[in-house]
Amino acid sequence: MINVFVLQNGRLNQVPIETREDLENVAPVWVDLTDPTDDERAWVKAIYGVILPGEDEVKDIEASARYYEAENGDLHLRTDFLLEEDDGPSRVVTVAFILARKMLFSVHTDDLPVFRLVRMRARSRPGSIADYMDVLLDLYATDAEYSADALEGIYQDLEEVSRRVLQKNFTDQDAADALNAIAREEDLNGRIRRNMMDTRRAVSFLMRGRLLNADQFEEARQILRDIESLDGHTSFLFDKINFLMDATVGFININQNKIIKIFSVASVAFLPPTLIASIYGMNFKRWFPELDWAWGYPWALGLMLTSAIAPFLYFRHRGWLK
Repeated sequence: MINVFVLQNGRLNQVPIETREDLENVAPVWVDLTDPTDDERAWVKAIYGVILPGEDEVKDIEASARYYEAENGDLHLRTDFLLEEDDGPSRVVTVAFILARKMLFSVHTDDLPVFRLVRMRARSRPGSIADYMDVLLDLYATDAEYSADALEGIYQDLEEVSRRVLQKNFTDQDAADALNAIAREEDLNGRIRRNMMDTRRAVSFLMRGRLLNADQFEEARQILRDIESLDGHTSFLFDKINFLMDATVGFININQNKIIKIFSVASVAFLPPTLIASIYGMNFKRWFPELDWAWGYPWALGLMLTSAIAPFLYFRHRGWLK
């Protein structure tokens, strides 16, 4: 799918593109391609002379070559954007940016919420966009805001996990659910930190390359400050996740120790009756002990019962059965 945006009075207006002729009749500032077809790639190459990278080229590029200038002068950037999905784990989508002929070309496989938000805001805020570089900086700024919203969601989810972990009756099933939730939030927090690191590198590259004017340079510095403020939150969340993980594992150990304590108490309590039965059965000359001592069975059973109850009463007095 190809989305073309033209700049009108500081607003990004989307132009519907159905054929190659539609693309030839516009002067876009931003050409956004989501999982483009071969025909759409051919249109962009024929009209603008820009060769779009393939999906494998976008994913397999080395970290040291994420920002480079092609032989024809086109500037290529690779940036990761966070994608949260309701029906699955979060993931990072790599977007290929190409700055050529005062236009921004973006290629990605998924429709990202950051891109949708930028398009919506540009239509509602006239004068916020002046050229293609403003579009790119707005994407990076919105990406930082999207990551901040994701961190806020992690805060809320971890508060719910904290209430479950610190409840009075914490079962093994509650512990399993808590560990699952903690692992999910830790994975998301790590992806956010990686995403912010990649955005910081991209913005720093634009600043070092002297590709920005004075206002854009100041906006880039503000983006870096916003990203810097998020680092503290991710570090705090990592500490909170580690605390909840240790607390959950501690409660699991407590529950397991309770089970082991039951077996220990039972083995100690039933040891005296076993000893008495062994002594009673091994100290008679005939086959049937009742022939030597008629009160042998009642006496042995009573002594065994007393020896079994006494340890339980002692353990209860000491509070070991609670």
